[in-house]
Amino acid sequence: METNPGELPVLIGQQGPLNGQRWQVGKPILIGRDAGCDVIVVDRQISRFHARLSPTARGTLLEDLGSKNGTYINGKLLEEPCILQDGDQVQVALVQHFTYLSSDATMPLEGMLTPPGQVPSPLRLDPRSRRVWVGSEEIVPPLSAPQFRLLQVLYNHPNQVVSRMELVEAIWSDDEAGGVSEQALDALIRRLRDRLALLDPEHNWIVTVRGHGLRLDLSE
Repeated sequence: METNPGELPVLIGQQGPLNGQRWQVGKPILIGRDAGCDVIVVDRQISRFHARLSPTARGTLLEDLGSKNGTYINGKLLEEPCILQDGDQVQVALVQHFTYLSSDATMPLEGMLTPPGQVPSPLRLDPRSRRVWVGSEEIVPPLSAPQFRLLQVLYNHPNQVVSRMELVEAIWSDDEAGGVSEQALDALIRRLRDRLALLDPEHNWIVTVRGHGLRLDLSE
């Protein structure tokens, strides 16, 4: 049975020299500096044959090919081959960032999310690729996975207070949530505020409502 090209996983270049390019993962894809690679990253930090993505019965397998400067998945050094999950962030030598999506058919890169019941606001995000825009400027490098989940929870409840417990449960897994300290959540909130402030230092996007939780202020 033939596979519809729109149903194939896709690798999207984000921060780095290949920003905006995309590759469908219908066959093994070799990433490296060598001219014979499928995805060529011309940078001295990239090994000639750096990493490989291979379709398997379990999903797309990511392998580091003994590169000098490493391959990273969601910010962590890849130490052994792993199956990619939808939305995973892949980096080669911290030079080129990619987003992996399990299907090209449902990837609305141009259809950025608007908060429920709201007119388009200066803050927009794309949940598929974890891209965020403040006005016309994109946050680069992309937010970390926990930062994005925090922002998305608030974004889905525009101008409403979300309790700290709800935030913890949405950001961390059930196994992790029980051990998350107040300080860990505060640190995550602070880092997200700092990232948003880089593009709009005048607007207080994340408002603390003491004794209740946080809300996302989408007023202009």
